[in-house]
Amino acid sequence: MENLISLVNKIQRACTALGDHGEGSALPTLWDSLPSIAVVGGQSSGKSSVLESIVGKDFLPRGSGIVTRRPLVLQLHKIDEGREYAEFLHLPRKRFTDFAAVRKEIADETDRETGRSKQISSVPIHLSIYSPNVVNLTLVDLPGLTKVAVEGQPDSIVQEIENMVRAFIEKPNCIILAISPANQDLATSDAIKISREVDPKGERTFGVLTKIDLMDKGTDAVDILEGKAYRLQFPWIGVVNRSQADINKSVDMIAARRREREYFANSPEYKHLAHRMGSEHLGKMLSKHLETVIKSRIPGLQSLINKTIVELESELSRLGKPIATDAGGKLYMIMEICRLFDGIFKEHLDGIRPGGDKIYNIFDNQLPAALKRLQFDKQLSMENVRKLITEADGYQPHLIAPEQGYRRLIESSLVTIRGPAEAAVDAVHSVLKELIHKSISETMELKQYPTLRVEVGNAACDSLDRMKEESRKATLQLVDMECSYLTVDFFRKLPQDIEKGGNPTHSIFDRYNDSYLRRIGTTVLSYVNMVCGSLRNSIPKSLVYCQVREAKRSLLDHFFAELGKKESKELGSLLDEDPAIMQRRVSLAKRLELYRSAQTEIDAVAWSK
Repeated sequence: MENLISLVNKIQRACTALGDHGEGSALPTLWDSLPSIAVVGGQSSGKSSVLESIVGKDFLPRGSGIVTRRPLVLQLHKIDEGREYAEFLHLPRKRFTDFAAVRKEIADETDRETGRSKQISSVPIHLSIYSPNVVNLTLVDLPGLTKVAVEGQPDSIVQEIENMVRAFIEKPNCIILAISPANQDLATSDAIKISREVDPKGERTFGVLTKIDLMDKGTDAVDILEGKAYRLQFPWIGVVNRSQADINKSVDMIAARRREREYFANSPEYKHLAHRMGSEHLGKMLSKHLETVIKSRIPGLQSLINKTIVELESELSRLGKPIATDAGGKLYMIMEICRLFDGIFKEHLDGIRPGGDKIYNIFDNQLPAALKRLQFDKQLSMENVRKLITEADGYQPHLIAPEQGYRRLIESSLVTIRGPAEAAVDAVHSVLKELIHKSISETMELKQYPTLRVEVGNAACDSLDRMKEESRKATLQLVDMECSYLTVDFFRKLPQDIEKGGNPTHSIFDRYNDSYLRRIGTTVLSYVNMVCGSLRNSIPKSLVYCQVREAKRSLLDHFFAELGKKESKELGSLLDEDPAIMQRRVSLAKRLELYRSAQTEIDAVAWSK
């Protein structure tokens, strides 16, 4: 079971090293999920003496006022033999064998974090002590509760300490070690008061009574120790610490423990309780209880860690990779992001993602509807046909068929098709631009870099503009080709049709009558409709070839060419990631490292069982 406490010790050290102190944070915290024992007491309650008695060493700073100004995570490791020593997490390669130096380092490290202004901090100090005279145990020594600020401290320090202590002990995984002096009324005990607030049923509170030997003559603490005065789920434990005179004389801690045992064994009031009194019993009992709590929490801890690892990996993936430092790395990174964007754009066109179907809708509905809306009947009205035929004849009327008149009528009608053709070019361009913006918003990597996002969007739209102009030229050329050369086979049938429909004995000038002109108009309309049908099929081909196909093939080619000319600094300006995101990525990476380390440690212990 001892390796369970060692397991939590390792994870706690990793938490501190990687910035997880359990305080309110935007990051998931593992610290709050770890079972721990928090030592709570008012100033002069004997809290420091209890800890030193459990350890068997003088190592805590002493003095007047608020001495403990940062949480001290005290990890005790029992070793079989050898010299006692201590190690701090912030000094990993330094071993302390002089515990007076340990005391000084605790004070110095506190000042490094809080300054010499006697402020407090929730960032813990980690101290590991290795000794054959301790049990495997981890305790968190919290600042002593006080009612009055000392000189050099703001009045708010009283409430700040209480808030820090409450933040630690209100967590359901925290075991509370409430230190109260026996020579004061228990009803006024700071430790009992705050413990009762967060643990009203006393289910995770251990009561420790100090200074029993300093009670007034004729009084004793039997009712408290027997749980009659204030009942907790666990039995109260009394301890007898060294007096201030003993501390001043540097009385050996082993001798002090022996004197404590003799006190309880020989006192008529307490001899029936002697088997569960004293600091040695307190250490063993806390160690055993902590092991039991840790064992019960392992399955839930594994589940929490596995779930959080998935969440952290997912968020890190969403934030993307960190920015490269060299020019080649930056260029590669930009190219990769652009390729991802280009791939998403192609997926829209190819139907893997929605949006590409809008282009087909232009070909299948919008263009045909626009061609149908062309008012050829006005262009081929009786008056207009008569006007164009007459003007085309000039001073000599046509002899057989008004060929020039036909050409003018057809050309004037076909020219109107340019409008729907240009509209189709613009419509396809509009859809492609819409897909560009949609693809940019769906490229998660571009969200990291606002400048690159804008530059890629502008470059893509510039390419589409160039493609649109090429498409406009090609598409209008299709219409102009129909105007410049009429289909011969259609007109070879024209004289026969006229012969069948007319009377050859009539005068040539009779052919300007309404029936004749109406037939010309019908013939021209038939030809124009035939051309519209042909263009309805050929215009989409031109649009796809010049715009859609070209966008898929070379949307960012010009951007890539310009990119290759840029220096490292210019490339870096494109990768202007929000500093908050950069910091978030670093923090998440550290937290993920912590959880993976904890997962490995816990799985190793679980498998060993």
